[in-house]
Amino acid sequence: MNRKVIITSDGSKTIQIEDLNEQYHSIHGAVQEAEHVFIKNGLSLFKEQEISILEIGFGTGLNALITLIRSKEYDIKVKYTGVEKFPVVKNELDQLNYISCLDAINFQSEFNKMHNAAWETDIELSKDFILKKREEDFLDIKDVSAFDLVYFDAFGARVQPELWTEIIFKKMYDAMKTDAFLVTYSAKGSVRRAMQAVGFEVERLPGPPGKREMLRAKKLK
Repeated sequence: MNRKVIITSDGSKTIQIEDLNEQYHSIHGAVQEAEHVFIKNGLSLFKEQEISILEIGFGTGLNALITLIRSKEYDIKVKYTGVEKFPVVKNELDQLNYISCLDAINFQSEFNKMHNAAWETDIELSKDFILKKREEDFLDIKDVSAFDLVYFDAFGARVQPELWTEIIFKKMYDAMKTDAFLVTYSAKGSVRRAMQAVGFEVERLPGPPGKREMLRAKKLK
């Protein structure tokens, strides 16, 4: 499929799959969306703790980069697992501008290391941040009670409805610890119902720029 790097409304870039008219991040602002959905409504719940994070859709590494930056501000020790079936290629990565948009030149080497790191291997990006990238289909995830927080950042249900079903959310539920949270940019009623059907307690929250609402789910037991 044809892919190109585009600029979103907040000046940060993302990758667009032209044949599907789908982007890796919101066209209303890639960085703004990541900060709002995954940091404000996810990571910030765990200040001064040690946690394990699962990202569904590692993609450009934007969510991992922002998590690395904010985890230092929040004094959080992180073990971060990013799952991606189709890794982004170097030519696309070279066009991204997240370091400048985040004013994070001090994290350039960590961002490079993040993408140059071998898959299926624990990589120490800092003494308090361990990254493991897994090249894996989301349907093949078999973790059990392993994660405190899930970033569910798969492509939208319009283009990949199979990723927003009870089957997938049951895998997420099983992979999470009790009292763990899952956050996603989606607010579709069908997604909320699929989450509830497998046991999640789900709340609607104000969405990032360009979206009225988003969802946050909690595993109660």
